[in-house]
Amino acid sequence: MQRVRPKKQLGQHFLNDKNIAQRIVNSLEACNADAILEIGPGMGVLTDILLNRFGDKLFAAEVDIESIEYLNTKLPQLKGRLLHADFLSYKLDAISSGKIAIIGNFPYNISSQIFFKVIENRNTVTEVVGMVQREVGQRICEPPGSRTYGILSVLLQAYFNIEYLFTVSEGVFTPPPKVKSAVIRLTRNSTSELNCNEKLFTKVVKAGFNQRRKMLRNSIRSVFGDKETHPLFDKRPEQLSVGEFIELTNHIEKQIS
Repeated sequence: MQRVRPKKQLGQHFLNDKNIAQRIVNSLEACNADAILEIGPGMGVLTDILLNRFGDKLFAAEVDIESIEYLNTKLPQLKGRLLHADFLSYKLDAISSGKIAIIGNFPYNISSQIFFKVIENRNTVTEVVGMVQREVGQRICEPPGSRTYGILSVLLQAYFNIEYLFTVSEGVFTPPPKVKSAVIRLTRNSTSELNCNEKLFTKVVKAGFNQRRKMLRNSIRSVFGDKETHPLFDKRPEQLSVGEFIELTNHIEKQIS
């Protein structure tokens, strides 16, 4: 069977180590999931193991037609559930009206966008196990006060419990990437909704980190104009916890109205 050519423009680095593939699949608990969605199955090293574990609950979304053709031959039991689709624009309710767990070796060039889509679908997505560039994984997992704590850290930690599981070396991919990878797990927490205007919360977080080296009073002013002083305005964005961003959002909403 002809192999799939990794395509640089799609950010493809195919995992070729079955032990690590097994470890990634084992990391997915999927306790309450009605369906499992693999993003970017590539040559199916995870898919094969996922099928053995989850059977007809498994769906896979792939944009590369060469991979689709390869997997249709390699894994015919996935027929009807192998989607020629871009996850970023795909409607998850087309897979299931219930809860969905997501897994994958995420393309480096869209990994952040994948997580923003997860946030948008936080009431559907119960769990994510993803392999990403190590720096991205570290950033998402960082607590307040870290230099790399940022927008994704805050928005994801608001709705998910996050764990850095393990690091993966460059040599287990074809072609090898230039950086190490990380496998992280996101599990939906008990927060059904934040104690604030959630759309405004996102806007406040993004405004704060837009000028992350400045005090919040400066970055907030540039988006929302002058606001009545608040003690949190004297901090930098990376110093604020999720709870403090919620507090700041409520303060700004009162000022706006």
